Amino acid sequence: MSSKRTFYVLLAIFGVCLLGLFGVTFLAEKLVAKQADTLKSQRLQIQTLDSEATGLASAKRDIKKYQGLADIAKSIVPQDKDQAQTVREIVGIAAKQGISIGSVTFPTSSLGGLGTTATKANQSQLQPVVGISGVLYLQITVQSDGNSTVPYNKFIAFLNALEHNRRTALVSAITLTPDSKNSNNVGFSLTLDEYIKP
Repeated sequence: MSSKRTFYVLLAIFGVCLLGLFGVTFLAEKLVAKQADTLKSQRLQIQTLDSEATGLASAKRDIKKYQGLADIAKSIVPQDKDQAQTVREIVGIAAKQGISIGSVTFPTSSLGGLGTTATKANQSQLQPVVGISGVLYLQITVQSDGNSTVPYNKFIAFLNALEHNRRTALVSAITLTPDSKNSNNVGFSLTLDEYIKP
């Protein structure tokens, strides 16, 4: 083999090696870029999981911290609309103040109407409280005995007792009718809101 021919063979081998080196470098660069993307994605996933774990731990602490408040709320806000119990409590409060109640009325019930289901049956007459999810209210109208009026100071004590009762905590409307014979006495009609969290 002549030196010229050897030179060309070596030059061809060098060219092939150079092309192979460029090819391997290109493939290695692609592989490194792919691994970098995978690593970046996994780091982002780890950050997201860490953030969720921190949020979960915080939520668990909050649940423990506020469990007492939830228990208090459960004991304060009735879970049912026991109308008989509500009437007993209103009449009992009135009796303690020496007040005679003429009537206690509730909104018309939709029980027995079309579309009433078992889940809606225990919520008949209830309206949702705006802004507080899961809490409903029942309007109750209480009227004094039409045959007698009540001293105003007893009426105020009655209102105070109603507002401290868990079933009748909000007096949303008051209508007073002064006694024409005694200006210190009044007849009344009250609208009470009973809050319920079924």
